[in-house]
This record gives sequence, C-alpha cells and structure tokens, in this order.
Amino acid sequence: MSSGGSSLFSGFRVLGLYSNHVPHAVRFHQKHREFYLVTVVGKCLHTYNVNRLGIVAVSNSLSDDITCLAADRMLVFAAAGKLVSAFARNKEVVMRYNGHRQEVRLLLPLGDHLISADSGGDVIVWDVQGGDVYLRLQFDPNTFDVSAMMHPSTYMNKVLLGSSQGALQLWNIKTSKLLFTFRGWSMGVTVLQQSPAVDVVGVGTATGRIIIHNIRLDETLMSFTQDWGPISWLAFRTDGPPIVASGSPQGHIAFWDLERHQLVAQQRHAHSTAIAAATFLHGEPLLVTNGADNAIKVWIFDQEGGGARLLRSRQGHSAPPTTIHHHGNDGKNILSAGQDGTLQSFSTVHERFNKNLGHGSINRKKEQKKKKGLSYEELRLPSILAFSSAAARQSDWDGIVACHRGRLAATTWNYQRCTMGAHHLQPPSPRRDTVATAVDITSCGNFAVIGSSSGRVDVYNLQSGLHRGCYGDSEKAHCGAVRGVATDTLNQLTLTAGSDWLLKFWRFKTRKQEEELKLNAAPATMMLHRDSGMLALVLDDFTVLVVDIETRRVVRKFVGHHGNINDMTFSPDGRWLVTVAMDCTIRTWDLPSGCLVDCFLVAMAPVGVSMSPTGDFLATAHIDSLGVYLWTNKSLCGPVGLRPLPADHQPATETLPGVTVDQSEQEVTSEEGDDAYKSADQLGAELVTLSLLPESRWKSLLYLDDIKKKNKPVAPPLAPPAAPFFLPTLPGLTPRFTSPTATEQETQSKLLPSGLSSQRSKFTAALEAALESGSSVNCPVLLLKDFGPSAVSVELTCLTSEGGGASSLLLAFIHMIEHMLASGRDFDLAHSYLALFLKLHLRSLSQDTFAMEALLRLSTQLEAGWAELRASLDQSLCLLSYTKSALL
Repeated sequence: MSSGGSSLFSGFRVLGLYSNHVPHAVRFHQKHREFYLVTVVGKCLHTYNVNRLGIVAVSNSLSDDITCLAADRMLVFAAAGKLVSAFARNKEVVMRYNGHRQEVRLLLPLGDHLISADSGGDVIVWDVQGGDVYLRLQFDPNTFDVSAMMHPSTYMNKVLLGSSQGALQLWNIKTSKLLFTFRGWSMGVTVLQQSPAVDVVGVGTATGRIIIHNIRLDETLMSFTQDWGPISWLAFRTDGPPIVASGSPQGHIAFWDLERHQLVAQQRHAHSTAIAAATFLHGEPLLVTNGADNAIKVWIFDQEGGGARLLRSRQGHSAPPTTIHHHGNDGKNILSAGQDGTLQSFSTVHERFNKNLGHGSINRKKEQKKKKGLSYEELRLPSILAFSSAAARQSDWDGIVACHRGRLAATTWNYQRCTMGAHHLQPPSPRRDTVATAVDITSCGNFAVIGSSSGRVDVYNLQSGLHRGCYGDSEKAHCGAVRGVATDTLNQLTLTAGSDWLLKFWRFKTRKQEEELKLNAAPATMMLHRDSGMLALVLDDFTVLVVDIETRRVVRKFVGHHGNINDMTFSPDGRWLVTVAMDCTIRTWDLPSGCLVDCFLVAMAPVGVSMSPTGDFLATAHIDSLGVYLWTNKSLCGPVGLRPLPADHQPATETLPGVTVDQSEQEVTSEEGDDAYKSADQLGAELVTLSLLPESRWKSLLYLDDIKKKNKPVAPPLAPPAAPFFLPTLPGLTPRFTSPTATEQETQSKLLPSGLSSQRSKFTAALEAALESGSSVNCPVLLLKDFGPSAVSVELTCLTSEGGGASSLLLAFIHMIEHMLASGRDFDLAHSYLALFLKLHLRSLSQDTFAMEALLRLSTQLEAGWAELRASLDQSLCLLSYTKSALL
C-alpha cells in the first residue's frame, strides 16, 4: 500500500547552502546601480546583492549539476553536461544551446554571441538570440587542449585561447581565422585575465607562475611565482592601486604590486578549500570570492600595507553536518556540528542572524602563538560527535558542551560570543584509550554530565569547569561504553544507557544508583522529553523503546525501520516521536496510540533531526548534503487527519526543499504579469461600493461658500497697468509715445459675446446625449469624478436656463442619480451630488411638475436603499457586540 507522501510535513526551505566549486559571475545592474553575485548550488543558480549578501533570486533547476557559469548584461549562461542554458531575470530558462558532444567546461559571452568549449576540443560560437551555431572550431586535445578563454579589450570580434600545453592562440570569430599563435612558456595555462591596461593580459600557469604579457607586442612585461601550487584565478584592481591578486588550491590569496614587482600582502586560509574565483568590483576596493567550502566572502582593502580584511560573508558547512539541535525556546536558531569540525548556528528568520562559532582548538594559547612550529591543522580539534546546549545561563558562562571524535576532553562553547569556551572537561585521572561518547546539560545550565567509552559518567560545573564527581562505586557507571546520558527537569534523576544492555537510574545529588532496567539489545542513543518524563531509546536491532521515568517501565515499542536509526526527536507536547534512519525514511510515531502515523522517503539518508520547541518546523540533516532542511508542520496550519499506517505501508518519496528568496531582499526584475488579481468593480448587486476619490472631493461640496469666504484675501492685489512690450511712437526726429484714443477705450468691452455664453460644457453635452439616446450615464459620471469641488459646483449651476442650460437637463441629472443608486456604485458621490443639486435648484424644481415626480421616485428609492443598508449594518453590529461580550 502506498500513499502520496507525507501527510504531516511539507518541504519549506534549506539553510546554509551558498556556493560550490564552480566560479561565480558578477553582474552590474544599470537601473539599480548595484553589483549582483551569481553562484552555483547543485542544479540551481543563486543571485545575491553584494552590498548585503542577501539572496534576491533562485533559478529553476536544471536536469544535471551545473559545471560552469558566465553572465553578460542581460542573461546568465550555465552549462550542465553537454547542454548550455540561458537564464533571464536570474530565474527561468529562455534559451538552450545543444550541440556539444562532450561536457562543456568553459563559457565566454561576447556581444551577441556566446563561446563555449568542451573537454573534447570543440569550441562553438552561438548566436545568443536565435540559438544557432555561428561558428565551430575543432582542436586536437593532444596538441591544443583549450583550458582558458578571454576577450581582449578593444579587440573587435577577437578571442584569446589558452591551452594546457602552454601555447596561446588569437582568433577572429567573425572571419574564422587564426590571427596569431603565442608559443607560451612551456607550462599549462590555467587562467587568462584582462588587465586595466589595453593589450596587457595576465596569464596564470599550472606551475604557479604569473605572467603579465603584452599580446600586441608579444612581449612579457613581468612575472611572479607563487609557492602554493597552480594559479586558480587572477584579478586586477581597477580603483587605482596597480595590484593583481592570485589564488591557490590551498585557499590562500597573494597580492602583487605591478609597479614595484613584488609581493605586498597575502591572505592565508581565506577559504578552507580551493577558491573557485575572485573578482574585484569595478572602481571599488572590494574583492568578492567564493569557494568549494560553501562560502561567499567580500574583502575590503583599507589596511596599511595593502592588506585586506573580511567585510561580510555568508558561510555554511564545508562538509556535511552530522548533529543538529534547536537552541533556545523560540525555535529560531539551529545549532549544527559538521564533519568539517565547525559548530554553526543557522537562523530560520534571516541569514544575517547566522553565527559561526568556528573550529575547536587544542589550546587557545598555542593558537595565539603559532610561532612555536605547530601548523594550522595540528591546532584544530576533530569534528564534533555529540553536543548539548542550554540557554538558561548562557549570558553568564558557556552554555554548550561538545564531545569530539577520538578525544576524552569535552569542550565548552559560548553562544553569545560565538567562540570556543575556556574549559576542557576531562576526569582527573584520564586513560589514554578513553573517549567521550555522550553529553547532557542540566535544565538549570549549571552542570554537564559526560559519559565515556570506558563506562565513566562524570559531572562538571560549567561556571568553573571543575570536576564534581562521577557515578558508580568503582568510578564506572557501566561495564561498557556509555551510549547516552540525560537529566530530568528538577535535577533529581540522572539516566544512563550503556553497551552492557542496561538502562540505569541514578540520584543526581548523591550519585547513587536507584534502579536499572535490562534491555533487549544494546542501546545506540537515547533522548529524554523532560516535560512529559518520556525517555526514548534506540537499540541496535532497529527498534525504539519508550520508557516512563516515573514508573521506570517500557510503555511503548516501535518496530519498522530497516536500517540503523541515526537520530530522533520529540514534538514539543511529547505526543509524537520522529525518527530518521539509514533506510532513508522519516517516521512519526504517535505515543498515545502507539502507532505509526506518518512515513515518507527522502533521496539522501538523514543523519540528524530536530523539532522546533514551538512545533512549527522539523529540521533534518542528510548524508552528502551541506544544508539543513526545514519541513513545515501542516497540523499548525489546518486540520490533519492522522490515521495508523498499515504494516505493509510503502512510503512515497518527498523532494528535499530548496532555497527560498527573502522577500525583504527580492528585487523587481520585470513587469507584473497580466494574470495579477484585479478586484471587481461591484462585488454583489445587494452591496454598495464607495468611490476611491479622496474625502475632500465630495465632503466639501456643501460648504464651498464658507470655504471661499474663509480664504478670501483682505485686499485684492492691484494689477499693474498693462503696457505693450514695444511701445508705439509718433514719427519724427524726437521719439514720442502714442496714447490710446478714447474711442478705442470705449469700444473694448469686457462682456463676453453671446455666442460664447451659449456654448455647452462637455458634462452638459454628455448628460443631454445620454437623455436623448437613453444610453448609460457612465460618461457624465466619469466627467464629474475628474472635476474638483469648484468645477462640480459650476457644472451643476449651469444646468438651469439662467446658466445656459435647460429644464430637461435637470431631469437628466435626476435620472443620472437614480442610475448611480440603482447600480450601487459611487454611493458617496451620488449622495453628495444630490445634496448640492437640491441646494442649488430646489426653488426651480418645486415649480416643475415632472421634476417633482422624479424627485418623489428618487426619495422612495433612497428610503428603500437606506433601510436595506441599515438592516445589514445593524446585523453586523449585533454580531460584533455578541462576539465581544459572549463567553466562547
């Protein structure tokens, strides 16, 4: 029997994925005036703004992992296998270029063309818009294996190709001609980079040599040698100082001065793995790097001597995480320990709240004094095997204790300072072959209980780091290795499980054993839900036992996994137990009914799981994956019908969630779609709809006279006497000005001609046309809505014969108001227009029989409408009053 996936959890997002080994691409947005960084994560592209390193776009997934990346002003090009895809708006694929026979490993945009090179020796020039092959060049990989491509600045239609044999070739892609061949330096070319100077390029080689070469004169200007292996990338500063930066597979960066021909600074361990690419932002002292260690870093050059410091970064685990736990009671932070030896905190709210607590060190004083001969790797502690955290006293002292692989001493960490603590917790007389295997911190945050492979269980004070005692008469709590330790809420009981198949109950204060419980198999791990007093134990026979610590009896037994159970977690209320195993299943067990209520498969086996203290998210970590995956709890969003699953249930596979774009960082890259929701003009015939006009457009119609009196100036301004620009003069030798005659002054009348006063306005003409044709009155209503209050008053005044109108226009206006009330639209405007209309023309309307009949019909319509509206309002008010006063 199979189902359609999980009925309880739904994939939400993944945390801690930023970059891989593929070199990044940098774009400059002309409209936003901002630089954007594009990186590769598996089959997707991530776009970040460099100013904040906030993710602004995530592309659609390709069918295969992306192997190389390039970008121009409009598109982003990505190669996956033999296929090259073009992404628009950093998201959707708009064009595919299919024609390579081998895996594509190099991409170079050049104007309206795209140049791609594969491992088989084919170099294809594509037409970007049409997707057609413009030119195909074929090289023999044994004689000229293309390993680098570059377009020299100001070289029209030219491309410079570098080979792993050391030779360089300059081609014209428009004429398909080889222009020149550079013999090279008998060493493979790994990087070609254009310098700020025309004709000068930087050449990186496989032997670590950096060559600054003039391709027009075929002359080497200078060269440098890097001691860290091949040159993985080159970058030139463009903001003034003549500096070139080079990278190495070890993660180091070297900065070379082109004027003094010497090394000026170096940044060791800029990344923990090889740096994939680095780019200087144009005109800014900023260097952007990304690497295979899942990190993006921005460096700023403001140090004396030309050195750089880290300005901002986004960094996850460089090796898959093994253990994850939620930290704190708000469920917003997830602590994760990875195979890379780091302890990190990922925020479910925003990436800017992420914390990197760093690597553990054997001795902090020795780390600060590295001149004693200890290397960087020798100072680092191995990866964390298990850890426990408590937020109760984290502001006073260290609140995290971790056990490291192959070491007896447990380390303390401070979450608020994001550093390793000062204490190394180990027993007074340690044995050489003993390692720490389990740890737990008490709910008060004062003590840590640590179990070891020799069977010891020791108690330490976290404030002082002192040893406070051990459990057992002979300093051994178990005859075998301790597999798990736990303490209850009130520090009354300590529970330990060992490989001797025993679960023991100890008094915390006296450290005396009270009872023991024989198990059916050796326990692998255990977890205590302190609020409910339920203890879950995972046994080596793939079963899960639930023990009640009050009655000290096994109350539930769950069977169903077909592989080693890696981790488990309780729901906040203690009702569910979620287990993950090597059979790639995530199972949810219901403790009250003792049944399996949810089960689904994932593509990669989960190794860690943690349920949020608020119950909204389930976090999982998986084999061969660097991220922490979040799953939403559907039961918080709506009713979920959970039924016991049958024994023959075949779980369906759920897709692992991907990265989501933060809405605060998302940029608008295109126009809104035509399918955007638009509200209807009228939601229902029984409803009334108000206009969207400001209140000042219709509330002040009845008070225009008062407003004019209030705003009337005390003394009107005096107009200056009008004078022509060129004053008329009388003919003669002496210039004399002419004066207007009396007849001219008398003939200039200030009264308008009768023809002008008889002209109708647009509103009057539209109203009259609607009356004569019997058509809709929407046109005159729209004209009135465009007028201001004064213009509306003038238009209504001109409806009578004294204002140039006619009595028929008064009837037409009444019919317009009737239509507005019947439609239910512009309810506020209809009443305001009617009130002003009656104020202006009530005397003349009372003498017109037809107008009075129309007003009586309108009055009846108004009373019926108000009665219906009043009934709806009273019903709503009654319901609100009952809701506020009733005891629900």
